[in-house]
Amino acid sequence: MGTSSQKIISNVAGTLTEIASIKTSAGAGDIDKLVATTTNGIIDPTLLNAKNVSAGVGDAAKVPLLNASGVLDDTILNATVISAANKIVKLDGSGKLDITVLPIGIGADTASIIASEALAAGDLVNVWNNSSVANIRKADGSTAGKPAQGFVLSAVSALAAGTVYFEGTNTQCTGLTPGPQYLSAATAGKPATVAPSTAGQSVQAVGFAISATSLNFQYNQPITLA
Repeated sequence: MGTSSQKIISNVAGTLTEIASIKTSAGAGDIDKLVATTTNGIIDPTLLNAKNVSAGVGDAAKVPLLNASGVLDDTILNATVISAANKIVKLDGSGKLDITVLPIGIGADTASIIASEALAAGDLVNVWNNSSVANIRKADGSTAGKPAQGFVLSAVSALAAGTVYFEGTNTQCTGLTPGPQYLSAATAGKPATVAPSTAGQSVQAVGFAISATSLNFQYNQPITLA
């Protein structure tokens, strides 16, 4: 039996009988019991058949209950970050809409491509043909054939798929000086304010720095120095 409370006198088959009301419910065993409020003067969630998470169809007809954070749990709202039929859209960890929930043609120009080497967040990347499979690697101004064609906003492990952005603002840079930027010949995957100048290196303008951490990426055709 659930937690008992004050007792009352009731007529049971013609006999006056003392019956205890309950503050909490233990389930079916407490059928037809009288309900009492808790020490806070409210009805306990077990008596309301309330839940703060949902297990699915088995919780049909239950009363929604706020969770420890004082909000309705995602399982009750049927909310999701990534695209799924008949779900409520939820913002991702950065407070933005995930690209998968947007209609085709709306949002950033991106592609999921396997990385042939480990990439750091903010790296400028080159798309290359790895045995007839598109791969991404760090763009490199110290040599020909590795122009910057996009960038990644999150670190990507070698042989893992990473989201490549082909346009827009790279917000994961560090130490930039506002103004024109070129693909660095000193550090693969990074921009620089000074263009490469040695024979065999590539000069490629990659956009404009608008702050120390943000590069407005713009693809330009590289020129290999003679």
